Amino acid sequence: MDALKIIAQDNIKTEVPKFNIGDTVKVSVNIREGQRERIQNFEGTVIAKRGSGISETFTVRRVSYGVGIERVFPVHSPNVVDVQVIRTGKVRRAKLYYLRDRVGKAAKVKEALR
Repeated sequence: MDALKIIAQDNIKTEVPKFNIGDTVKVSVNIREGQRERIQNFEGTVIAKRGSGISETFTVRRVSYGVGIERVFPVHSPNVVDVQVIRTGKVRRAKLYYLRDRVGKAAKVKEALR
């Protein structure tokens, strides 16, 4: 077996959170400031998922004070403590990059009926 695959197997999380593109999620991230550690929440819409295995990532976008902010989170990172799905979105695309050009209500994703 490849040496990189052996190292990657030890770091892969066993329980991966279930979410899809268009879902509104709350990502709890471990933040280290000097000697202190705290958990910070980042809430937004999942606009992309890419990769597989240890290198799998997802991009979350939110608008804060009129400015769009996007963060890319590795799924298997030890700093990503939890991912909670708040709303499930109804979308027909794999990547929602078109939301970058939209403002206000046009930037909303319709909610899927469960």
